[in-house]
Amino acid sequence: MSELFDAVDALLASRAALPPPEERKRLRAAHGLTIDEVATALQVRRATVSGWESGKTEPRPPERDAYARLLDGLAELYPAAVPAVPAAARVGGPAASPEPAAAPGPGIGDGPAPTTRAAVADVTADQDPPPPAAAPADPPRPGRAAGPAAAPASRRPRGRRAAPATPPAVTGDPRFEHGPLAVVDAADDGQVRAYCVGGLVLETSAASLPALVDWALQEAGLGQPKLSGPGKDADPLLVLTATALQRFGLPAALTDEERLAGRVPEEHRVVKQLTRADWQLTRRGLGPWARIYRPAQGRQRACVQLCIPSWDALDTRHWGDAGHLPPAELARVLGVYASRVMTPRGSTAVTGLELMTALHPPTRASAPAPDGTRHSEHNPGSLGRDPVDCAPCEAPDGHPLLADLPRFHVRGPDEKLFEEAYDWARPMTDAECTLRHLVGLDVNLAFGAGANGLTVGLGAPTRVASPVFDPGLPGSWLVDLSHVDLSKVRSGKEWVELDGSLLPSPFTPKGERPEGPAWYATPTVAYAVELGYEVAPVEAYVRHDHGRYLDGWYQRLRDAYLATMADLGVGTDLSPADFLAAMDGCKERDPHLAIVVSAIKATVKGGLGKLRERPRGEGWRPGHAWRALSRPTWRPDIRAAVISRTRVNLHRKIVRHAAVTGRYPVAVLSDCVVYAAAGPSPLDVLPYRDGKPLPGGFKLGVNPGLVKHEGTQTVLWGEEVRDRFDAPELNLARYIKDGTVTDADGGE
Repeated sequence: MSELFDAVDALLASRAALPPPEERKRLRAAHGLTIDEVATALQVRRATVSGWESGKTEPRPPERDAYARLLDGLAELYPAAVPAVPAAARVGGPAASPEPAAAPGPGIGDGPAPTTRAAVADVTADQDPPPPAAAPADPPRPGRAAGPAAAPASRRPRGRRAAPATPPAVTGDPRFEHGPLAVVDAADDGQVRAYCVGGLVLETSAASLPALVDWALQEAGLGQPKLSGPGKDADPLLVLTATALQRFGLPAALTDEERLAGRVPEEHRVVKQLTRADWQLTRRGLGPWARIYRPAQGRQRACVQLCIPSWDALDTRHWGDAGHLPPAELARVLGVYASRVMTPRGSTAVTGLELMTALHPPTRASAPAPDGTRHSEHNPGSLGRDPVDCAPCEAPDGHPLLADLPRFHVRGPDEKLFEEAYDWARPMTDAECTLRHLVGLDVNLAFGAGANGLTVGLGAPTRVASPVFDPGLPGSWLVDLSHVDLSKVRSGKEWVELDGSLLPSPFTPKGERPEGPAWYATPTVAYAVELGYEVAPVEAYVRHDHGRYLDGWYQRLRDAYLATMADLGVGTDLSPADFLAAMDGCKERDPHLAIVVSAIKATVKGGLGKLRERPRGEGWRPGHAWRALSRPTWRPDIRAAVISRTRVNLHRKIVRHAAVTGRYPVAVLSDCVVYAAAGPSPLDVLPYRDGKPLPGGFKLGVNPGLVKHEGTQTVLWGEEVRDRFDAPELNLARYIKDGTVTDADGGE
């Protein structure tokens, strides 16, 4: 009889109702689960779970039963909230019907040191307001102030066309019914208006910055739900226009002295207003990105983030002309970014780093004790709350670990881990000079793809003498790879013979063959083994506590990138020819979304670069600690591992391409590869057979790791540029996009 009951239960489960795909994704994210974790638990492939959440496929028995059970449990923990916007809060009275929101639609490094000290204000996690104590649940935010004078009036802008591909203002959390941020502007009619995501406009009677902060926390309904279970909600972001600054007593632009300091003086009257109102500023002060807060009470936070575009908060290299957009349009750009990545916390680099912590908070609430109390404990899979020292070979010059070295000592490869992106070029062969074109291929989100699935260290390193190499153990290895001969390597399961003189070495950023023992990250050494060569490390610093820390970070940025590119008309299922056509002019279809794409790319590179942030002024001297070292996310080993894997991923494709086509790159710069070709199109470089690409080689497409067309110039252009600067190995990949080369560039 029990067998009959089991059979009946199986039939019921096979028809079990499942929530819609978007709800499945929400429930998983609400509990802080990754797609990989769900796939492992259900014993299916990652792509299978991804298909269930996108609606492309539906689960079948027996997985459907387990999946339904998981979703039912999550739904009890995280019920869907339906926000209710009070009718009286909208202009037009109770009968007003709101309009529907628009439909959703060079290498990694620290970069050059800033010429001003404004970057000092560009944030680190230690500058966040003091974190609240862990507790089992989040209490609701303070209720809205009573009385007609305090109630926020909201209305939809009239006479303005709804912008496409803008996420709706409603987040699904009634506390944040008006979205993550608002652009505050003071109009000529005396009204102060807050432009929110989705075209919503709120009005506030705040006459000072402290009053505006109170309004943002108590009445505006701004903020963003946390990205993981043990995380914290994002604070409201207020973007102040130049007119709003003047209304609240702040300058529309900083003086040269203030720009160097990265903030207005502490004796400024607005800073004093905040102090009198019991508000505090973090160490960055009142600058382009400011945090205004009061000490947390339990889990109740009181913090507002400011962004001031006219004080250069939005770097034009990454945000284009966003800082000069009208308020509603700027709200749209930042709102799309906030909904798909996270509410900006500073520069794109800072936000990239903050996203790692938001997805893997250092602590979580413990299981309840017998008396029902909880305490804060380490969150498994995170970097923890305390910083760890790097290995001496991983330390950049000037680090306290190197304080005993002679002052002008230059460390060689056997003393210093030097994992950087490619910057390699060679003279063209006679055969290549007979071709007409140079075609550049650019790898999409190359460093993000390099982080995907990468095992990185979570704790401190352990020194090991004469170790046996373990490709699954993250760390730094002192090993001699000079014996690896690129003229004969293993590609896949077969040995292939190549012209090694036309290939860059995969072991050095300049593509030069190593001359002896040197320090390498695990992916680089593993690639030498993959090429068919034995390795014998002399020494290593390994990390036994490790995990795939960056998976969720990559997946969120990947999804943000793909969703925004899809809004620009570039989908993931296009044929090679259709993809090239869709990419042509895609940025002009919606310049605002093109800004978001640029910001997402910068978030990937900048976030990884922040893992090894260098000193930025503040009177630092070599051999002494600098501020970034106090962060648990100061991890040069993780940055090195990502760059290492990205570089060998690119080299693997180059080798496969050469083995099949006989074509070799002329130049490689970071994630861009240049080939000589008879025609101007990437299709004149990449072999496609019956519409299918070369297995293991380059493939056209929008997905991270695939390539797009970077640009095409003539071979004559390349030879003329090199002749002009008498530089046969000038890296043409740097200029392939538009062909512009300045005298300053040629003098490098």
